[in-house]
Amino acid sequence: MGFQNAAVLAPSSFFLGVLFICFNVDYRVLWGELNNEVINDGFQFYTTFFNAPPAIKGLLHGMMAVGLGACLYKLLSWTESAMFFDGSSLAAFLFAIVVYIAVVIPGLQAIATPVKDVDTRDVQIEALRVLSAGNVIIIACLILVLLLQAGQEFARRTDEKAVADFKQKQAAATGEKKEQ
Repeated sequence: MGFQNAAVLAPSSFFLGVLFICFNVDYRVLWGELNNEVINDGFQFYTTFFNAPPAIKGLLHGMMAVGLGACLYKLLSWTESAMFFDGSSLAAFLFAIVVYIAVVIPGLQAIATPVKDVDTRDVQIEALRVLSAGNVIIIACLILVLLLQAGQEFARRTDEKAVADFKQKQAAATGEKKEQ
């Protein structure tokens, strides 16, 4: 496991950490009783998140670029392992980015900067629920990326062990023939 794996695992783990913080609000919105306290907590949390300094947003988007670039770079080796594991990781990572762009950003905008006479409180509550569901989908995608990377490492180690065992048996068979 080297730099390439770390460049995929670090952004995925970073975003999982950010999303698990958001999950404190998301859980109550999706599966708890939806009352004014939960709704106001969600609005306050996501408004704070949306109004974060540009450096924070830059860090989040930069980590996305690192993860995407690392997935693409690992895919360039074009081995069977890269095609199956890294290709699937790339697809899951891309799907997470698409959900972020298509669901999370519009949801944050509807909550933090509502359009007058368009984004009513009911629309904002629905945006909060959709945003929470989008976060859960992104969590699932990022966990899939981590599992695929772990599976790739497991397959590599198993393959190396099988090759070493084969070479050892081959050497033992060759040694027996020389003695005869």
